[in-house]
Parts: sequence; structure tokens; C-alpha cells
Amino acid sequence: MEDRFGYVRLRGELSGVKRAASGHLYLALKDEKAVLDGVMWRSAVPRLAFQPEDGIEVVATGKLTTYPGRSKYQIVIERMEIAGEGALLALLEKTKARLEAEGLFDPARKRALPFAPRIIGVVTSPTGAVIRDILHRLEDRFPTRVIVWPVLVQGDGAAKQVANAVRGFGALEPDGSVPRPDLLIVARGGGSIEDLWSFNEEIVVRAVAESPIPVISAVGHETDTTLCDYAADRRAPTPTAAAEIAVPVLRELEATIDDLALRQRKCALRPVQLGRERLAARADRLPRLEQLLQPHAQRLDEFGERLRRGLVDRAAKGREKLADLRLSPAILRGALRDSRQRLASARLSPALVTRPIAERRERLAALERLRLQLDPKAPLKRGYALVSAEGHPVVKSQAVAAAQPLLTLEFADGSLQVVPGSAPKKTPKRPKEAPESGQPKLL
Repeated sequence: MEDRFGYVRLRGELSGVKRAASGHLYLALKDEKAVLDGVMWRSAVPRLAFQPEDGIEVVATGKLTTYPGRSKYQIVIERMEIAGEGALLALLEKTKARLEAEGLFDPARKRALPFAPRIIGVVTSPTGAVIRDILHRLEDRFPTRVIVWPVLVQGDGAAKQVANAVRGFGALEPDGSVPRPDLLIVARGGGSIEDLWSFNEEIVVRAVAESPIPVISAVGHETDTTLCDYAADRRAPTPTAAAEIAVPVLRELEATIDDLALRQRKCALRPVQLGRERLAARADRLPRLEQLLQPHAQRLDEFGERLRRGLVDRAAKGREKLADLRLSPAILRGALRDSRQRLASARLSPALVTRPIAERRERLAALERLRLQLDPKAPLKRGYALVSAEGHPVVKSQAVAAAQPLLTLEFADGSLQVVPGSAPKKTPKRPKEAPESGQPKLL
């Protein structure tokens, strides 16, 4: 399955969308005939241009894999976009009608722009060509102080950053260390409807409508329209046109020179960009870490879910057992009465305790008598002496004659140390006496 079907593109309706605590996104793609499970790893989720919800028709691009834990196959999604502009436009029209009913797009609430603003606030990406175009155009037409609030203009979190930037400019004090601008420009370059979707989010539209500072919306190119354009006080077809609307004077010659300088810088960066593309193409062929860990990560999520369900079931069973226990004062008094009756029926006498003690006392006295009999120092009291050499008892005279050690004689009242002499001489045997006769012995 994995070798024959590599990267595929599937179109279907989202169902059962669930974001796990690990950041992975689990869902199912279905149509009128089939359902296919899908997973999107945490590293790919931030690249989504919309918030996945049940019922949205999408086109998912990824790789078919098998998951042994459930004996099923699934798709590991790397990119996912809404299927066609028709679905996006339907969602856009629905949001537009709801906000328009609240009066956020009413032309009567739009304010006039200042003729020559002293300070202009720009909400855009600090690294894109949009901010450079605006700064260049403002410098060419009219020298003006610009304060840039850097934000993401596409992807996860872009809408929240843009809304916070608009509200942040409105919260500045006019005479503070960072003065409040007289005019705001919310800008972004052109792109598809998916690329510009952050500026259709309700949080951005409300922030622009509630801004105390007049706002120029310069999102996309001339044919691109977002809900931010309807809520702003003025819409500009392009970011450059926003700079032209913001200030009154135009210097076309200097603008042309700046445009040529920008093209020159782009040409200089082109080899670097090509090198990055080649490096990215080679890096895509290498096995990715998430591909190696994805079965284990999915199994971990499944075990975590099973553990949670098990703890809930265990707690429910414990509650049921506790509910089955019927405790009342009458039951406790009956148990206490039964225990007292069992205690009273047990026959206890002092002999049960004193008899084992007497038996153990007799055994202890016998062991004491045996110890006194086997004590090697007991004969010392009867006149014997204990001979030892270097802490060891001497039992043979040959041992003393061979090593000539220092002997210790231990008596009942003390001990003495002696040095033995030469080996004792053998005593000659006495001659046998003649048998007695009638004669007396001479002394």
C-alpha cells in the first residue's frame, strides 16, 4: 500500500475533527461512498490557512500509510486547503452578511482621512516587500514618520496578531514615548483567497471597525477583496496605492529609481533563493523525524485516551460499590454486639499464659547449667592452670619445645607469663629391686 500509493490528493468532507493534547490533528475524510481516517502531525498544523471544522469540504495532500494498532490504513496529511473557491466564498458571504447586519460596514460610520498625517502606523510583515514598498512610496511622496508593527500576514495566528496590532496602536497615548499614529495602514501583498483568509477573520474585522484611528486597508491587489476592506475607513487597491492615498505628494521619478533598486536587490538574492530551493528539494527526499515517530506518537495518543477512559470507568465502578454499601447506626450497633458476644464466649485463663512461661524458664535453666559445665575456666577454681601460647591453648609438650614460645599460665586469681627452659631430660628408669628374701635391705 505505502510503496504503490505514494503522495496522493483526496477531496472529501471533514468529519470527527479532533486536536490531541500533543498538537496532532485527527480527522476523517468522507464522501457519499467511503470514509478514510487521516492524521496531520503537529509540525504541519501551523501551515493551515483555515480552522478545520466538521462539514468543510477540503482537498488533502499526503501519503497513505498503515496503522498496525487498528489494522487500518490512513492518510498522513501534509497540506490541506478548502476545496475550491466556491466553498470559501460561501463561508465568506455568510460571515459578511452577519457582520453587515451589526452595522460594521455602514458607510455612515466611516471617517475622513487626515490630509497630512504626522505619524503613520503600518501593520504588516517586517520581512516582505510590502513594507518596503510603503516606505519607499511615502519617502518619495511626502517625508513622514512611520511606525511598523510586525505581524504574520498568513497562516496560523496571523489574524490574532493583526487584530492585536490594530488595538495596540489605538491604545497608545498621543504624547507618549511611542506616540499614537494619525493614520493606520493594514497591508499585505496579493495572493489566493486562502492566502488572504486571515483578513476575513471576524477578530480582524472587529478590531479595524473599533479602531479610534482612521484605517486604510491595503490587502492584496486590485481584484482582491476582504472583509477588512469593508470595515476600514478607506480601501486601497494595493499597498503602494495606500501610501499614495495616505500622503498628498507624488514623485514619480524617485519612485522609479527605488523600484529599479528593489529589482536589483531581488536579482542579487535570486542565486541565494535558487540555492535554498535546491536544498529544500534535497531535504524533502530525506526521511523525516515525524515519519519515524508517527506510529509511536499515534499509539501514545491512543493509550492516553484509553487511560483516561479507564480512570473514568474505575471511578464509576467505585461509586457504584460505595452506593451499594448500606451503613446505618443500627447495622454498626449489631456488629458491635456480635463482636462482644464472640469475645465473651472465648475462654481465657491465667494458665494459658503462665504455663508457656514456666516451660521456657526451665529450658533456660538447663542451658545455664550446661554452660557452667562446659566453661573451660571452671576447673581453675579447683587448682588447675590453663597453659596458652600466643592466645592458643597448649595441649602437647612437643609444641613448646619446638617453637619456644612465651607461655601464659592462667590461675583462678590471675595469670603468669613464663619462658620455658630446655627440653626436659628423660628420667632414667630405676633398676628393678631384687625379690625380697629373708635378708633385710641395707639403707
